[in-house]
Amino acid sequence: AWEGADSEAATALFTDDATYRNDIYQEPNRGSAGVAEYWSSVTSSQTDVTVRMGEPYLDGNRAVVEFWANMTVEGAPVTLGGALLLRFDDNGSCRSLHEYYAFTDESAEPPPEWGT
Repeated sequence: AWEGADSEAATALFTDDATYRNDIYQEPNRGSAGVAEYWSSVTSSQTDVTVRMGEPYLDGNRAVVEFWANMTVEGAPVTLGGALLLRFDDNGSCRSLHEYYAFTDESAEPPPEWGT
């Protein structure tokens, strides 16, 4: 969904009443409409996106996973590394997501211990 800038595919991963908190200091995006709006907005300036996911840590209906994304934003290389805290419903759809991340204005590779 991210690499293809496909907000419809991203939205399909979430419950209808999901919360998606991309910035811990802001209110979360709420529901399918909020997720779709966020994904459409955030991916609109991204091209050449490559996303890697680390090995998830699972505990019941919760998961934590590192992500590493290299992309071009408005013509410049950017790397975004971070972690996702997720909670799922009984059907495997995401009920809530919190992102924690850091940007760098260059194309960077993850450190050797990343993702494990």
